[in-house]
Amino acid sequence: MTKRKRKKSSSNSFLTYVAWILAAIALGLGALVGGYYIGYEDAKKDIEKQVQTDKKKRLSMLKKLEEASSKKEKQSVNTRLKDVLKKESKVDKGAAAHEYGDGTLPKPPAPPKRVKRDVRKISSKPKLAIIIDDVSVKSHVNAIKSLGIPLTMSFLPPSKFRPNSAKLASKESFYMVHLPMEAENFNAEEPRTLRVSDSDEKISLRIKEIKRSFPRVSYINNHTGSKFTSNELAMNRLIYALKSQDISFIDSRTTAETTAPKVMKNFGLNYVARDVFLDHALDKVSITIQIKRAIKIAKLHGTAIAIGHPHANTLLALHESKNLFKDVDLVYINGLY
Repeated sequence: MTKRKRKKSSSNSFLTYVAWILAAIALGLGALVGGYYIGYEDAKKDIEKQVQTDKKKRLSMLKKLEEASSKKEKQSVNTRLKDVLKKESKVDKGAAAHEYGDGTLPKPPAPPKRVKRDVRKISSKPKLAIIIDDVSVKSHVNAIKSLGIPLTMSFLPPSKFRPNSAKLASKESFYMVHLPMEAENFNAEEPRTLRVSDSDEKISLRIKEIKRSFPRVSYINNHTGSKFTSNELAMNRLIYALKSQDISFIDSRTTAETTAPKVMKNFGLNYVARDVFLDHALDKVSITIQIKRAIKIAKLHGTAIAIGHPHANTLLALHESKNLFKDVDLVYINGLY
């Protein structure tokens, strides 16, 4: 009996020992698992924090890159436009005052009569066409195209001072011709300027010659021309010649006495004229004011035409006004009507 009791007691001790070992192992595994879980959560939080930090750094870097890119773009445009100033001839320099003859008219040209736009019936954006006159050399073309907005280039006819203007125009998908016409008071007259004394034949031959030099021309506007456009007989001769070559006339409105509306009506043609000169004053602030005025007119009437020149300040003002154009559709002159 005594021997059996000892054996049972020894067996119980062994089981107890095994139980303690298993308990210890269980506690160890629990601690390990618990520590792993806690460590995982801490690591997860650290990773999320690092992701947020990296995101902020990326956003900050992107912002700096955008600012640097914008600054670089502006500097690049400034650099390109400096080339324009270097290559402008004496004839091209100065404000757009030459478009008003001697710039001292007793009163400015009256605005063309327009019908107000009924925004309730029209859902499309108003259209604005900007013509850049006096385009004549490669630096003008390069500077205008560098802006990346649709600007209608109006080329002066070839001459001794600008022999390649027609060749430059031929490389463009669309262009106009800026035809010199006689002014009331203007000393730096272009070669072969149309004069009020020119005969039907002379004007007709000149327009045919323009058509040969610029085969795809479909629009012409006047360079100076305050005396010519105010002469009804001369304008009748011109519009007849233009119509025979399927060319439309756009009145630059360099005089309050223009007879173009009457003559165009007599020929059964619509009168089209500029609404705003952008750079009669050459400072950038004044040009920007005129850009805003052109946009306002476009909103009021549905369409508007502005005329500027390839001066550095004009092109810079247009470049810096891109946000202003969001409320209008900038179009070439052939997309206006």
